[in-house]
Amino acid sequence: MGAEVKKVAVVDIGTNSTRLLVAEVDDRRVEESERRNRVTRLGRGVDLSGQLSTEAIEDVCDTVGEYLEIAGAQEADELVAIATSAVRDASNGGAFVAELRERFALSARVLGGEDEARLTYLGATAQDPPEVPTVIIDIGGGSTELVVGSGDEIGFHTSLQTGVVRHSERHLQSDPPSTAELEALASDLEGVLDDALGDQPGARAEAGIAVAGTPTSLAAVDLELEPYDPDRVHGHRLALPAIQRMLSRLAAAPLPERRQIPGLHPDRAPTIVAGVVILIEVMRAFELDTIEVSEHDILWGAAIDAARSAGAPDD
Repeated sequence: MGAEVKKVAVVDIGTNSTRLLVAEVDDRRVEESERRNRVTRLGRGVDLSGQLSTEAIEDVCDTVGEYLEIAGAQEADELVAIATSAVRDASNGGAFVAELRERFALSARVLGGEDEARLTYLGATAQDPPEVPTVIIDIGGGSTELVVGSGDEIGFHTSLQTGVVRHSERHLQSDPPSTAELEALASDLEGVLDDALGDQPGARAEAGIAVAGTPTSLAAVDLELEPYDPDRVHGHRLALPAIQRMLSRLAAAPLPERRQIPGLHPDRAPTIVAGVVILIEVMRAFELDTIEVSEHDILWGAAIDAARSAGAPDD
């Protein structure tokens, strides 16, 4: 007999966006019934201040409240909330988690690097486990997760302190960014990647899958999607020269003009340039000519994990 189907709701509280997935899950099969994404930038200023701002916390709480109403209306069997880099790094991250518990009776789980890697890999490869060593690239607002594996086995993972919010604030002060700023950003990332990958024996891949807002936005720009179509984005392949051309276009445009580019959500325009530079440097580090864009990410991994945990017998 197959595993029992569970309707699972996952709230993902990230550094740049707060997301919701409601889906029916049966082992590796995930049937989405609701998916929401709102750029809330919880991690704004964390790199400098070390704290989550009151304004950012309120924006996230407003969004979480809406998502919980949706999950309730969908009659989800399981509800899980996960939080990543910004909450992990901020000195008041624990107070934020306590506020979520007090305000919504919601127990958010702050993921460490090991769990984040496992769930990201599970989500990205659930429907089609790779036959060759493949790097999953998850560029977030405050960190970038790199997970190399084949089949169901993870051979290497690292969590880099590089993200679209963190590195936009750190390097890109001009509008549009100057050549010197872009070069400093690329040099910073090259050093971080060299330190993280170095002589690590498992940090080699023959293929790459990129998840989250940067690659999905690039796919939508490449396809000139208006409105966004996840079915066309999922599985779209991007070659390095095409990504470099899009970077030139995005980096040359002032923010108001960047917000108007077909396929790019206006809320992602402020941080997309840093995200594309991160993606290019990761592809160079792994010597990848192309990457596959996936809509299946840590939301899927967390949903599958929650369904399996709910179905596991008690000790």
